[in-house]
Order: sequence, then C-alpha cells, then structure tokens
Amino acid sequence: MATLSALPNPNPNPNPNFHPDQSQTLDFDSLMLPQPQSPPPQPSPESSSPPPPPQLLQVCFNQDHACFAAATDNGFRIFNCDPFRELFRREFDGGGIGHVEMLFRCNILALVGGGSQPQYPQTKVMIWDDHQGRCIGELSFRTVVHGVRLRRDRIIVIVEQKIFVYNFADLKLLHQIETVANPKGLCAVSQGSDSLVLVCPGLHKGQIRVEHYALKKTKFISAHDSSIACFALTLDGQLVATASTKGTLIRIFNADNGTLLQEVRRGANVAEIFSLAFSATAQWLAVSSDKGTVHVFGLKVNSSIPENEKPQSSSNSDAAINPSNSPLSFIKFKGVLPKYFNSEWSVAQFRLQEGSHYSVAFGLQKNTIIILGMDGSFYKCQFDPEHRGEMTQLEYHNFLKPESAI
Repeated sequence: MATLSALPNPNPNPNPNFHPDQSQTLDFDSLMLPQPQSPPPQPSPESSSPPPPPQLLQVCFNQDHACFAAATDNGFRIFNCDPFRELFRREFDGGGIGHVEMLFRCNILALVGGGSQPQYPQTKVMIWDDHQGRCIGELSFRTVVHGVRLRRDRIIVIVEQKIFVYNFADLKLLHQIETVANPKGLCAVSQGSDSLVLVCPGLHKGQIRVEHYALKKTKFISAHDSSIACFALTLDGQLVATASTKGTLIRIFNADNGTLLQEVRRGANVAEIFSLAFSATAQWLAVSSDKGTVHVFGLKVNSSIPENEKPQSSSNSDAAINPSNSPLSFIKFKGVLPKYFNSEWSVAQFRLQEGSHYSVAFGLQKNTIIILGMDGSFYKCQFDPEHRGEMTQLEYHNFLKPESAI
C-alpha cells in the first residue's frame, strides 16, 4: 500500500514557470540557478589534489536518449549527450541517490535514496522540482522501490512484486499490477500523447505483460523459457524487444497482438543482457551485455510486411527461429543444419571491458551509439551498416571526473 503527501513550500513566491499539469518541457540551460546545497569541500593546504570522484550508483538515459542522469552517493548529475557536457549537478550533505528518473528535459525529476547513507528513504519516491530546488511531493511504500518511470501524465513505481501507476497531476493511484519477483525494476512505457502502453514482467517465468490503457486491453506474451532479463519498448509502444537470462537470443514482438516478428542472436554463450535500445525509427536495435561487446542489429519489422508473411510465435523455446528473409537461411538444408547457423547476427560491434555494466542508446546523429558505463565512461561510436564489423570510436569522456564538466 502506498501513501502520498505534498511537501510544504517554504518559499511564499514559488517559481511562476512551474505548472502542476507537468505538460511543460524546459531546456536545462534555463535551470542553471543557484540552489541551496552544501559548498564543495575545500582541499587542505597540504595537498592540492582534487577530491576523489563520487561513487556511481545508477546511470540512465532520459526518454529520447538526448540526456542522461547519474545518481551518486552524494547527489545526482545531469548531462547532455550530443554535444557531451554536464548540464548541472545537485549535491547533498553526503546523502546518496540510488535512482534518478528524468522527464525529457523538464524541471521535474523523480528521486529515490540509495547508497550507504541514503538522502531519502529507499521506500519513497521523491518528486523534485529543480526550479524550486526542493521536493514538492512524495510517494511512500512498504517495501524498497526498485525503479521509477515517468511520462508527462503518469508516474510508474516498481517494487519487488508490484507496479503502481499514478496520475502525475494529483498523484492519484490509477492501477496496480502484480508481477513475478522483479529486483531489477524492469518496466517500460511508451511516450506517445495519444496512448499509454506499459510493459512489465508477467506472473510466470519468461512472460511479459503489455498493458494498452487506451484500448483497455492486457496482452501476455510468453517470450522465453528462461526468466526475463531485459526488455525495451519503442516510444510509440508498437514494438517490444526481449532477452532472457540465457542472453543468447533477442526477440522482437508486435506489442499489440504478441506476434513474434524477428529473432536475432547475440552469441552462443550465456550472457547477462544489461540493456536493449531501439533507434528512433526502429530500424536498429542495440544490445549490451557482460561479455563486453555492444551489438547493433538490423530490424526488418515494418508495417509493409503482410501479417501472414511474418513468423509466428509458435514456440517459446530459446532455440533459434529461422526468419524466412535471413541472409543465412540455407533453405536447401533446412531441418538438417543446426538452427544456430541460420541465425541473424549483428551488423556492428564495439568492444568494451568484459564484466563491466554498460547501458546503450542511439545518438542523435545518423548511425551513432552512446554507451554509458558504471565506471563513469561515456563513449560515442559510429557504425557502418554497409561494411559491417567494428564501430569507430568518436568520443570518450569520464563523466565522474571534474575536468569532464563543461
């Protein structure tokens, strides 16, 4: 059971630019106002070395991948992706933020405490207004919050076995969804103004649940035999990509009817999938895993393909399914050669440190990828779909180091 409260405003003249309906989107450059926060620690006279970088607790992109947020053990920082630069940071007196969720480039963010000394209880979601430099509301829960997703009209909160959907304007609870154990806080929401599509784990292993709120319809998709490890949804809510804990295959489904549209292979060995991301046009899909390689796959799903020609989800096995338009079909030997050889493979790859946690998204420039590491690394890479193979690194920054800030 969640409770909510609005926090009192100590400022009798609140910022007139704040609108409670959350429909306003503002550039962060307009938010660079002095905020009440503790002064940075001064180096001792004996040493002029800079203070050590904070511990990074979480990093995530905003909804259109134009910005990203870093939650640390002493606050949070907001960055622009292209061009790369730090937009602003908010630091607290040693209080950690375990999760920060942006709303495009708006002044409203959702914060959850984290680290060894959380700034806020980990059972609360704090609604932060950066114009006012304070929290303007909170949602309280009986258990630890594992994730938050934002739309301009909704707040979605993920706890261990339940998801809560709230109206943004008045924090009214609209819907509760039961899920399997969800310690990663897996959840994805569409961003179209005309409809709301929400994807979350189902009630059984390997199953995802798709809520179509405009149609008042729920669709369950048995995506894998193994447990769901990661999924992604296009901004319009039409396509969903899934990966299991086995991590060898990625499947792309029609979110409306659950039809399996395409299946691609990351590799032959078991891997932990960290992130999936569609390009803005759903032409490409990016995948990162603990194997230290980011893959880009070409997608063949589009409305011009008749439904009766698309492969159907007749099997839930994690064994490879051979799409009819695969360049490696070997039609003559179908049913003889292992399906592994018929798999669709990535068109581009980028090698990183194996075992490290990376999140991936597509850049604003054509055929570019943005990669964020839990070690503070920022990569911008470019891939060539014509020649395939290794991506070209265009930029590298460490966003935790002071000299990275502009």
